[in-house]
This record gives sequence, C-alpha cells and structure tokens, in this order.
Amino acid sequence: MSTQGLERQTRNYLSNNVPQIQQHGGNFEIREVDEEAGQVTVAIGGACSGCGIAPMTMKAIEHRLPESVDGVSEVKVVRAGGPRAAVMPSKIDEMDEMEEYEDYDPPF
Repeated sequence: MSTQGLERQTRNYLSNNVPQIQQHGGNFEIREVDEEAGQVTVAIGGACSGCGIAPMTMKAIEHRLPESVDGVSEVKVVRAGGPRAAVMPSKIDEMDEMEEYEDYDPPF
C-alpha cells in the first residue's frame, strides 16, 4: 500500500466516522504518514481546539483508527495551534487533565 493509500484510508475513516468534527466547526488535517511504521499524525483544529470534549475525541481516534484502517499501528492526534485555534493554550492544557474524560466512550 502506498503512503497515499494509507492517508486516503485515514481521511475516509475520519470523514465517515467522526462527522462531529466538521459538523461542529472543527477540522482535521493529516500531518504525517509513515507507511513503513504504520504511524499517522492527525491534527484537529478550528472549533475543536477549544471544545470541552476534544480530549475525548482525540483519545477515541487514537484508539479506534488503528482498529479500522489497514496498516495503521499507531496514531497521534494533536491540536492545531496558531490563528485557527479557538481558545488559549493554557485552557487546553486544563481541559486535557480533567478526570471527566477518562471513561468517555463516544458514539463513533
């Protein structure tokens, strides 16, 4: 499988199984694909950068993407920063550490 194939599969998975990202004003970007290692890095941004459930969404993607896409063994999800970020980084760090996110099981 080519890197483009793995990237395309990842994009299809995110578009089809995590529609909340786009429906809620967020976006995702596949930042890096290492076909040989089976590693994919996905950035979520827009409204996701300040969303209270973004850490739960990130964990779900990290867990479920390898189960759903052939050739993926490791997924890293990061928040996009810069002008597309919707909230200050200090608030994002606080949200990532909230205990409420530990057992969340989103519907996708």
